[in-house]
Amino acid sequence: MTSSDTTEHGTVVFTDLQVGDRIPDLVRGPLREPHLMRWSAAIENWHRIHYDQRFAVEHDRLPGLLINGSWKQHFLVQLVRQWAEPEGWLRQIAFQFRGMDVVGATLTAWGQVARLDEEDGYGVVGLEIGIRDQDGNQNTPGTATVVLPLPGGPAVPYPYPPR
Repeated sequence: MTSSDTTEHGTVVFTDLQVGDRIPDLVRGPLREPHLMRWSAAIENWHRIHYDQRFAVEHDRLPGLLINGSWKQHFLVQLVRQWAEPEGWLRQIAFQFRGMDVVGATLTAWGQVARLDEEDGYGVVGLEIGIRDQDGNQNTPGTATVVLPLPGGPAVPYPYPPR
């Protein structure tokens, strides 16, 4: 699926989706030291591996300043929400940090439709999601579930009732 595969208002239509469709990528970077510093300040995460190059490399033996895990979490949520909203809702998201991303990286959040179900009069979309770096390394794989209205059906309530 490409960004042109939505209605004229940008709304995702459940019945138009197929397993294997891709959702539009979200790209950020190259991420620089000020990006990490601002994020660390905003969330009050003062661990030196995010802003002190010498400490990160010499003391902790890291390859460089690390991009915050909470930033990557937000990045994946932003990917799914930008695709699903305003009519759809992110119901569930899960991911794993399997590798380090460092300053200078350009990161791409991606998603692909893995499952389509109807549940209680709504469309439920299972997504495979992840973040890859500029070299194609997949350091943050995951999954997400989105609830969409069916054509002619009711709007998705928020919060959507858990199963």
